[in-house]
Amino acid sequence: MNQAKSGSFWSAFLSVDLYKKNQGRLARQIVAGAIAATICLLCWSMNQTLLADVGVSVRTAVTAVVLVAGLWAAFRVVNLPQFAEFLIEVQHEMAKVSWPNWPTLRRSTAVVLFVMGLLSVVLFCYDVVWHWLLKLIHVLQF
Repeated sequence: MNQAKSGSFWSAFLSVDLYKKNQGRLARQIVAGAIAATICLLCWSMNQTLLADVGVSVRTAVTAVVLVAGLWAAFRVVNLPQFAEFLIEVQHEMAKVSWPNWPTLRRSTAVVLFVMGLLSVVLFCYDVVWHWLLKLIHVLQF
């Protein structure tokens, strides 16, 4: 790896500049929040399991360093040009979606729940019939 590439990576990683800061803001904030929440849960889990045998001060310091580095990485990853462009396009496409109104949503949900319940009953009946048939011809012994 040459010096120019490693220098450009670190300069991009340590930069505080926002890539196209007024475009795709909501999508980037949601993704950064999801990544940050995941990192917080991972740090908590690391603190409770992997670092359970070390001293409290070391455990706290390691967890804090990993948490800060992870949160910084979450901030930077949503500002990488390729990923930011993807999120900008996602938000642009989501604005084109025609969302159903509340009565349509309730009717559609009712239909889906009814069909799933009906299919569950049908599959249960099939299971009971096949179980009875296989016991009748002594394939199943229980």
